[in-house]
Amino acid sequence: MSPPRPVSPWYQRIWLRVMNWQPDHHPLAWRLTVAVLLTLAAVWLRMALAPAESGGRFITLALATALAALYGGFAAGMVSTLLGMLLVNYFMVEPYGSLAFDKPLEALWLNFWHASTQLVVVGAITAMQRQNRHLRTATELIRQGKQQLEDTFEQGATGMAHSELDGRWIRLNQTYCDIVGYTKEDMLKMHFRDFTHPEDLELDMRQLRRTLDGEITHYSFEKRYIHRLGHVVWVHLTISLVRAANGEPSYLIAVVQDISDRKKTEQALRTSEHLLRQAHGIAGLASWRADLTTLRFATLAGSHRLLGLPSAEFTAEDMIALTHPDDYPRVLRQWSLALQGKAEYRIEYRMLFGGEEHWFLVQAEFERSANGWAVSALGVLQDVTQRKCAEMEIQQLNTSLEQRIQRRTEALKAAYDELESYSYAVAHDLRSPLRIINGFAQALHEDHPGMSGESLSHLQRITAASKKMGELIDGLLKLSQFARGELQRTSVNLSAIATRLLEDHAHAESARQVSWQIEPGLHAMADAALVEALLQNLLHNAWKYTALTPQAHIRVYSKHEHGQQWFFVSDNGAGFDMARAAKLFQPFQRLHMPHEFSGLGVGLATSLRIVQRHGGELRADAKPGEGATFRFTLSARPLG
Repeated sequence: MSPPRPVSPWYQRIWLRVMNWQPDHHPLAWRLTVAVLLTLAAVWLRMALAPAESGGRFITLALATALAALYGGFAAGMVSTLLGMLLVNYFMVEPYGSLAFDKPLEALWLNFWHASTQLVVVGAITAMQRQNRHLRTATELIRQGKQQLEDTFEQGATGMAHSELDGRWIRLNQTYCDIVGYTKEDMLKMHFRDFTHPEDLELDMRQLRRTLDGEITHYSFEKRYIHRLGHVVWVHLTISLVRAANGEPSYLIAVVQDISDRKKTEQALRTSEHLLRQAHGIAGLASWRADLTTLRFATLAGSHRLLGLPSAEFTAEDMIALTHPDDYPRVLRQWSLALQGKAEYRIEYRMLFGGEEHWFLVQAEFERSANGWAVSALGVLQDVTQRKCAEMEIQQLNTSLEQRIQRRTEALKAAYDELESYSYAVAHDLRSPLRIINGFAQALHEDHPGMSGESLSHLQRITAASKKMGELIDGLLKLSQFARGELQRTSVNLSAIATRLLEDHAHAESARQVSWQIEPGLHAMADAALVEALLQNLLHNAWKYTALTPQAHIRVYSKHEHGQQWFFVSDNGAGFDMARAAKLFQPFQRLHMPHEFSGLGVGLATSLRIVQRHGGELRADAKPGEGATFRFTLSARPLG
């Protein structure tokens, strides 16, 4: 607690109150009223204490005038003077209302002297009050200025200190203490060398000696302090020397600003720029900026050197000269659209450096004014020469490959057509000798009806072999037939075809009890004749391989999987081992013995060719004794 202030004597307090009185703080009417009342009171008091004829009438009024001037200022004092003169001359001596002096000259002299005297007194009092007000105002300004200086020193955002020439502290503010982490009491016991980083101390002392020697008046530099907790604090220090009136050094002023955050930001920026340069170098990028008001282009962070660009700055004319003539119209059109905000600026084009072509991918974003005009552009430029060369090489290879594939395809088609024609011709030409063999065998049997024994067995084997050979020839012709001709796609009702085929089988073998289930409304865009042949093969197999099944059942249905419509033909017949499924669709390959189920092994091979000609797939799934399921599609395109 601060000690109590001493109480001043009463007369000093009254005197200070009188000296500090400010008449202009009160209304003029109130001051004039007080002046009139004081004057009347003085006149009354004079008449009550002594007769007015006894002399000294003006002296009584002088006291009232002085009091009125002290209270009310110059106007109140003069009103009191004039009112007192009126009362003295006409109302203090009987007869009231008449001049109280017998001699006019005496009255004139006394009134003139009293008025002059009171004017001086009132003027002096007014001047004293004015001077006192000015002194009081100046004192208050000095006090406020001193307080502001104290507040600036103590509460400033920067550290401030006054020190002796040898470094001992005179005073310092709390901000300085907070920067280094010490209390003010601890700081006053320390020297600035105690918390200055050792690597910065020599420079600080050298600059201080130059200042004291008069070489410089002040100095500033960035230095490091060691915080009380041990970490480094970066500060910007300014030292100024204050000299006495005789020119001798008096004391030092230190201003310290904490710049640790700025130094961290600078370090982060340097790291970011370093990483950016590395990224530019790895990616082959160059950053650039364009001032659209001056039409000047400049690469950033020296990135032009990474790409071997001739310089860091370009004019619009330089850019036009570097752009490949064949690409310039396209670049200009894209740049114009981007400036208008109608398209983004992202384009690949060629530039010419030293007579060599380089491909670049250029992208930019625009900064616009309030009215939408583009004022600057910021973008990146990437050398994509190697990629473009690789793309062109790949394009050339693709073109060459397509040509080779086309030639190979044409050769393969020709060979395939030749093979199909050969197969058809061979199968057709074999029919004639086969008919001869079969005819002679039949003639032998008719000419020798009593033939028996081994001769009859040989003849029967010849007849059976020729019949088998005929079936093989028919199979070859059928394969050749389904591999030739144009597809005629129409809407085909698979449900109707399957129903008709199964009904034909049931009519042909009425003794068998076979149930079937056909999903209604199965349609596909396909060649009707080929689809009927496909279903005939699959349903024939299903009917054949359920011959030994007591409750034979055949099912035809469809499913949608991955956007494709699959058609299924399923039975619960003999099935087969999927380990041997690789031979399933090969011509003349069978998975069952001839004595179990008859057939040539051509049906599934034919079915596969029909499905492939439609661009579809044919798959099988089965288990021995549990039946088989064949699924197929009639188009390679997923359904929309």
